Order: sequence, then structure tokens, then C-alpha cells
Amino acid sequence: MQSGVVDTRYGKVSGTEDAGIHVFRGIRYAAPPVGDLRFRAPAPPAAHGGVLAATTFGPTAPQADPIPGMSIPGDLTAWDEDCLFLNVWSPGLDGARPVMVFVHGGAFVGGGGTSRLYDGAALARNGDVVVVTINYRLGALGFLAHEELYDEGSGGFGNWGLLDQVAALTWVRDNISAFGGDPGQVTLFGESAGAISVCNLLAAPRAAGLFGRAIAESGPPVAANAERASEITYRLAKELGLSGINRARLIDVPVRDLLAAQARVQSSSDNAIGLTFEPVVDGGLLPYQPAELIAAGCAKSVDLVLGTNRDEFTLFALGVPGLTNVDEDGMLRRVRKSLRSAGVADRVDAEAVVETYKAARVARGDGIEPFQLFAAMASDWVFRIPALRLAEAHAKSGGRTWAYLFDWESPFAGGTLGSCHALELPFVFGTLRNPFISAFAGADDAALHLSEQIQGAWTGFATTGDPLVNGLPWPRYDGTERWTMIFGRDTRPVRAPFEEERRFWDAMLGSFGEEEVLAAAARAQMRQPAGT
Repeated sequence: MQSGVVDTRYGKVSGTEDAGIHVFRGIRYAAPPVGDLRFRAPAPPAAHGGVLAATTFGPTAPQADPIPGMSIPGDLTAWDEDCLFLNVWSPGLDGARPVMVFVHGGAFVGGGGTSRLYDGAALARNGDVVVVTINYRLGALGFLAHEELYDEGSGGFGNWGLLDQVAALTWVRDNISAFGGDPGQVTLFGESAGAISVCNLLAAPRAAGLFGRAIAESGPPVAANAERASEITYRLAKELGLSGINRARLIDVPVRDLLAAQARVQSSSDNAIGLTFEPVVDGGLLPYQPAELIAAGCAKSVDLVLGTNRDEFTLFALGVPGLTNVDEDGMLRRVRKSLRSAGVADRVDAEAVVETYKAARVARGDGIEPFQLFAAMASDWVFRIPALRLAEAHAKSGGRTWAYLFDWESPFAGGTLGSCHALELPFVFGTLRNPFISAFAGADDAALHLSEQIQGAWTGFATTGDPLVNGLPWPRYDGTERWTMIFGRDTRPVRAPFEEERRFWDAMLGSFGEEEVLAAAARAQMRQPAGT
């Protein structure tokens, strides 16, 4: 059914209506990032005359083909370098509803806001909120960083994909009221790379004031330093047969050649969390490490919900031959390698990690087979521990903070995945009834009830600033009680779950030092928008 016509700053658009939800697909929020705009901050879109039909999704960012069996058939639209489009689901075109803007995951090299997993209809309907999903530049096109790529428009030399997200939020601020949304009540939420993006934008001066609440699902504030980013850029240039880093030559490289070179660089990367192309401290969008600035209080005015899934790592193990059958010696070797890749091998003893996890899991009655131990350790040091350290830092800075742990178990592959990475997404969006998604997540009455609980918490947070779970108390997170909402078959608040493991990592890594916080506090001034 045809929907009403909406007047944006750039021209009129029309969408469709389905079961009372107005849907607008493929709205351009920035100019095509091609030609001279490759490796630059996005420019505003051009105005248009007449009424554009916003009835089909725009292309996703250029990326490798999905792995067979690991994606929903027909899930993503075809890709194109001209990819900066967003989609809107609204229960009504009048009024001023809370707005929820979602940033998709995919390790900064894949995915798109067009996925059926992120269909915003149920979330919009059940929470009476306006839902927005976006595409942004990925891989080298989104995150190649080197000083030779310095861009006056951004004041930095990378983070093109993050700058796209800022442009999308700016579009929301300027246009969402025409779709029934309140531009003064925006919640930014994302998963995996999308959660990393959310955390980084908490510390980005350019994003100040564009959202007042944030939800980070399974992603800490990760940002490479300039040296790491330059190394990746040199490797990509070498794969392309370029003698050096030259913007003019890089913008002329055909997209498919760029993707092929990108894949070769990725295959040779040993980055601890699997990110080759990622945000970077570029002196522009990200002037300093985001974690430092957040700890110093730069985002204390933004309410924050964040958390992880209990068994994050099991999803990634599917692509590693022999890992699920690893023996004790092989597991210990992998722990040592992971600690070296993470840069903490000088502070963390591999044997001590294994013994700590083994003792804690025995005490709780959890399994201690070698893969179970390794998956628990990897889930913690890559996802849960960084999230908890961020939660503590944000809370100590004065920010309102809530933590969760998702422990619903996937029925897929005989239940071997447990509560794996990305499993919470169909519960958040209410897309469990899709047959391909239900095979992964489940769709029985308990699953549907859990989806209602999580949707209620997320939209309640977006509406009131407090995550509400069917009347259950959800105390804020602090560095003492560490209250955490467990979402699963028995949803409940728990004081400091898996505390033995957290204490171990805190002892090994140390807390964020007072001197570092004081130094970062001065840098936090940079987050204030110009003219304030």
C-alpha cells in the first residue's frame, strides 16, 4: 500500500505502508562517495524535484560475497560504491516519537542496513518509535587511513565509514520530524562493528549532540593507532602494485580490484579481534583514543546500555578448522598466540588464564573441555571484559550506565553455539518468525517472550532514559555492585556475574590510572561542538 508523501530538506519522498507502519527505503542521506569524494568526508545529498519513490532499498557498500550457509538467502541488496542510503520505519507521520538509529555489524567489511534481520517494523510497532537503519562505507573504502589521505573536510585521514554515520545522524536531526520522529530524542544503537562505532562516536566531537542515548551490543571502543593503520595502507598499496600512497592513484583503482586486494590483506592479518580495516585515531573525527575520552567524562551526558553475549566466540569458531576439537596443548598454544596478538603477553600469563577459568567454571558446574575453556576466554578478553571496563569508566565519569549479559542458547547445530555472537539481534528487532532466522535463534513461546522483554527494554530506554524489563528492577552499573541484567530463559538482574574471571583480568590489566584520566580530561574539551 502506498504511504504518504514526506517533505525532506532535499525534496519529497513517498514510501509504502504495511500493517500501519510507514516504510521508506533507500533514502539518500549523502552524495555518492565516488571519484574525488572517495576517501573524504561525505558531502550533503543534492536536492531533487518532484516526488521520489522510496520503495526499494539502496545498494549496500562494496563487500565480498556472503559465505554460503552463513547468511539469509537474498538478504542483502546488490552492492555499489554509491551506497549512502538509509531506511525509515514509522508508526505515524505525525507526532514526535523517540528515534532509534541502528548501525549494522560485519567487522567493518560486510553487512548492510537492508538485512531482513534488521527489519524495523516490529520494533517500531511494539515500541511506538521511529526506527532508522543505514548503510555506510566498509573495508578499505570506509577505513583506509594514512596521512597522505588527509582530508580538510574531516580534519583527519581516515574513518570515512564513521563519518558516514555522523552524516546519517545529521540527516536524522534535520529531517526525521517529517517522519513522526523527535530529533531531540535519538538513541544510537549497534551490534559488533556497529557497537564499536557507537562507542567511538561517544567520543567524537563531530557527533556531539546528535544522540542522547546509546546501546552497544557486543563491541568495545576499538581504534587503531596511526602506525597500525599506515601499515595496513602500505600493504594494500603493495597488493595493488602501487609504489607508494597516492590519493590520485587510489581513487582511480576499480572497486573490484580494491576488494580483491583488500581480501588478500585480510587473509594475512593477525589482528587479535579479526579487524583489519577499522576506526583509527586520526586527529580528526577521533582526536584521541575513545576509551580515554569516555573515561574522562566526554560522554557523561549520554545514557548508555551495553553488554555482550555469554558465548560470543563460538560463532567465529565455525570458520576455524579443528578448533572445536582442540586438545589441551593446542588450546594453550592458541591462548599464548591470542595474548601476543592482543599485545598483553608481557602482562598476562597463559597458564594463569587457563587455571583461573578452569577453577571458576568447575565451581559453577560449567564444562572445562579445551574448546569450552578457549571459547570462554576468547569471549571475555575480546568482548565482555572491554565492555565492562567501558561500563565502569562511563559510570565513574558520571554517566548513567546499565549492563546486560545475553545467555539465550541457539538451537542451531545441536546447540553447540550456545549464546553466540549476534544471537540477540532477532530478539531486539522481533524478526524471529523468519524461518531462516528461527533456525538460528529459535521461535518458541519462550523465545518470543524474551524478544518482547528485550524490545521493551530497548524502546523503554529510548523513550524514558531507563531500560524497563516487565517491571523488573535493573539497577545501574557501578564499580562496586556491578548489577547486570541477564536476558535469557530466566531474565533477571544479577550482581556481578562471572566475577572471578573479571577480577583476574582487572588484576592483570590494571585499572584506568588517575594520571591517564586527568590527561584525557583536558582532551575531552575537544568534544564540545564549535560555538558552545
